[in-house]
Amino acid sequence: MSTLEPERGTGTGTLVEPTPQTSHGDGDHERFAHYVQKDKIMASALDGTPVVALCGKVWVPGRDPKKYPVCPMCKEIYESMSSGDDDKGKGGK
Repeated sequence: MSTLEPERGTGTGTLVEPTPQTSHGDGDHERFAHYVQKDKIMASALDGTPVVALCGKVWVPGRDPKKYPVCPMCKEIYESMSSGDDDKGKGGK
């Protein structure tokens, strides 16, 4: 065995996390306001980290969402989440 080769299992490595692809104004997703967790919006406002909407869009918020209609995909996902919780609550009582 050569002394220049590291032994298996004893080396070090670097974990590389993928950088999210942020959007800057192109595509249909830009025409809508999206649903995002409130705590994620606050974190993004403080440190500029990207957020992920229910529909999967990743971006750094910067526009007033009140000026845009709600994303139909986000709305559908949100409503399906809400209706499932209501059924559980009513049936469990």
